[in-house]
Amino acid sequence: MIEARGLTKRYGSTVAVESLSFDVRPGIVTGFLGPNGSGKSTTMRMILGLDAPDAGQVRIGGRRYRDLRWPLREVGAVLEARTFHPGRRAGTHLAALAAGNAIPRARVREVLGIVGLSDVARRRAGKFSLGMAQRLGIAAALLGDPGVLILDEPVNGLDPEGIRWLRNLLRSLAAQGRTVFVSSHLISEMAQTADHLVVIGRGQLLADASVAELSARSASLEEAFLELTAGSAEYRSAS
Repeated sequence: MIEARGLTKRYGSTVAVESLSFDVRPGIVTGFLGPNGSGKSTTMRMILGLDAPDAGQVRIGGRRYRDLRWPLREVGAVLEARTFHPGRRAGTHLAALAAGNAIPRARVREVLGIVGLSDVARRRAGKFSLGMAQRLGIAAALLGDPGVLILDEPVNGLDPEGIRWLRNLLRSLAAQGRTVFVSSHLISEMAQTADHLVVIGRGQLLADASVAELSARSASLEEAFLELTAGSAEYRSAS
């Protein structure tokens, strides 16, 4: 479970996230929706300890990310697709991560199979398309068999078949009792993938409800989202 309480982040006079509180529960897919520049990526970076909040706190299973002994075995995350050395082979990249986190080498072959990259395990990752790079990032996130998954815009670069594959994967992981938190600005995709939605705009919470509840507020989930985020520009200056 992820628990965010009163998260606030400023960059100079720019307010990226303000007094943001929500929970991400296990056993369901929670979508994180908001217009571009609404603070989704900043929030995910704070969850993972990459950015320190100016106020508030966030816990994963009751602990801060930096206090996790084996982070990769407890939390799998993809914030950017290309976070690997372009000259390193896909299998070698995963093997290095496994070795550094006390994960059995056999797990590398397993996750390559899960994401459909078994046949290109010896290809240099720098030659991968964006969609293949996303799959490699997801393989790395799954490597430690973690109970929590955090994915920032994971459908970027995926073709329709890849999007359907990812949708099924996320739902199956949630069905196993894992905590799955995935951001997107694609309302149509979240309608098919998520069970619950956290919607933000201008770094503030706009809605925290099930997909069914939000959809019932208007003619469609898309209409409900547009009504919620109307006027939500990107970052604003602190007053």
